Amino acid sequence: MSRTVGVIGGMGPLATVDFMRKVIEHTPARRDQEHVHLIVDQYPQIPDRTEAILGVGPDPGPYLQESANRLQQAGADMIAIACNTAHYFIDRIEGAVSIPVVHMPGETSRHVANSGIGAVGILATDGTLRTKLYQKLLSREGVSVLIPDEGLQAEVMEGIRAVKRGDLETGERIFRKAAEALVSDGAQAVIAGCTEVPIVLRSTESIRVVNPTDILARAIVERAYAQ
Repeated sequence: MSRTVGVIGGMGPLATVDFMRKVIEHTPARRDQEHVHLIVDQYPQIPDRTEAILGVGPDPGPYLQESANRLQQAGADMIAIACNTAHYFIDRIEGAVSIPVVHMPGETSRHVANSGIGAVGILATDGTLRTKLYQKLLSREGVSVLIPDEGLQAEVMEGIRAVKRGDLETGERIFRKAAEALVSDGAQAVIAGCTEVPIVLRSTESIRVVNPTDILARAIVERAYAQ
C-alpha cells in the first residue's frame, strides 16, 4: 500500500496534468490498485507567483496554504507542488501543515550535481530567477549557472504564457531558441525550470534538458512506496 500524495496544482493546469502523467509513468504498477493514490487540488485561482514576487500582484501565500491544508485534511501524507516559482513560498506552506512537502528545485539541484554537470542553464519565470531559487541551491552543489539575458528572458516569459494559453508550438520554438543560446554560452545542460517548459521542450543531440517535473514525479513515487 502506497502513501497518499497531495498535489497543489493549477499553476498551470496543463503542467499539473503533465506531472500526474509522469507519476503514472514512473510507477511500477501492473494493475490499477498498485498506482500511487493522488489527491489533486487543481486550483488555477491561486494568484500569479511571479507578479507577487515582483510586487505587482496579490500574495498567493494564503491560497497555497489553503490548498495544502485542504490536501492534508483530505488524507494526504505528503505534498508535491507542480510549480517551480511557488517554492519561493514553501516556508509558509510547510508552516501551514504537519506533513512533508517535497521540494522540486532541491531534488533537481541534487540531480544535476549527481549527474556530473558543471555548468547548467535555467529557463524559468522572472520570479524564479529574481529570487535565485535555483541559483542558490546549485551554488551549494558547486554547479555554475547561466541565465538568459534580459531580451531573451522576455521571450522566455512569452513562451511560458504561450503554453498556458495552449499555443504549444510558439512555446516550443521560443524555449528551444533560448536553450540553444545557453548551450552556446557554455551550459552543459538546461533546466526546464518552469513546469510549462518541459511540456514542449525535449532533449536533442545538442541540448540536454533537465526536467524538474519528471524528477519530482520520480521522488514522489519513491517516497510513496518507501517502507
